[in-house]
Amino acid sequence: MLRYPRSVATDTRFAGLEAGGGCAAKYSAARLRELLAGFAPVASDDLLVGLAPADDAAVYRLSDEQALIVTTDFFPPMVDEPATFGAIAAANALNDIFAMGGRPLLALSIAGFPETLELEAPRAVLDAAARTVQEAGAVLAGGHTIRTEQPLFGLAAVGTVHPEALWRKNAATPGDVVYVTKPLGTGLVLTAVRKGILGEAEYDAAVASMTALNAASADAIRPFEPHAVTDVTGFGLLGHAWEVAERSGVRIVLEAGALPALPGAVQAAEAGVRTGGDPRNREFAGEAVSTAEVDEARVALAYDPQTSGGLLVTLREELTAVWEATARTAGVTAVRVGVVEVGEGVVLR
Repeated sequence: MLRYPRSVATDTRFAGLEAGGGCAAKYSAARLRELLAGFAPVASDDLLVGLAPADDAAVYRLSDEQALIVTTDFFPPMVDEPATFGAIAAANALNDIFAMGGRPLLALSIAGFPETLELEAPRAVLDAAARTVQEAGAVLAGGHTIRTEQPLFGLAAVGTVHPEALWRKNAATPGDVVYVTKPLGTGLVLTAVRKGILGEAEYDAAVASMTALNAASADAIRPFEPHAVTDVTGFGLLGHAWEVAERSGVRIVLEAGALPALPGAVQAAEAGVRTGGDPRNREFAGEAVSTAEVDEARVALAYDPQTSGGLLVTLREELTAVWEATARTAGVTAVRVGVVEVGEGVVLR
């Protein structure tokens, strides 16, 4: 059963108002790098994470004991149900705070809706987002709403973290083991459902994954002091793995057969389903990624843009047995998908 049911009646199919929703709507990572090249914000000793290099959120030190994590994320809908869209968008934004090792404190909504929409639809978006923010232990304290031709929704969120307990993308170490904490394939599944290739069961599984916060996974991994952490979103597993590899100065080797997939995701890839984000992700990471002799469906799964995806974690080998047992006890996913080696780039084998 869907956690956020199809309860709002409207004459407009919510996802039908846009061309590419969720994190697949992200600006091309390759173009983003070009856009930001040479951009030099004002430096500050207390800006622990900004754009040099960028990470999942900005982090500003308040004291020796506390730092603020600040992030924003919003996108068009990828589902028809307004409440489901609100919950997914909120979880996706809050997950950036969990990916930095922090805990959410406060959120503001960022919303755009056509004035032709019945008020029940935007109200359902906001109500579901507020429930998700509350579940994360934070408060939705307001926001800003504008008129737009297509719906847009997300959050500006603030969290806290100890400056010495901050997680970054740039500290993966040779010998680490690589884990992911959610199955892949949200873009493939939603596109295949829209095309009639997959059905309600696969859709419900994707929605359940996208509305799930990464809070429990972050809490479970925190005592193990992971070396590098990020969340897998619009750039796909391979794009985000390359970010970690490049910034850490290492090679990440992923096992194609170990990649966890949502029900129907591989079937959709084998049927030729691709999202608009797939070619952009290949353009971004392709020159640094080797996929020789890997089945194309598995390559597509690894490039598929994820919305509200899980964490990508690198952890010392000697801690993995205890971590996996801890994850089972906590009821969170911990799938071993690869290793970190000396070298550069990403290998999918």
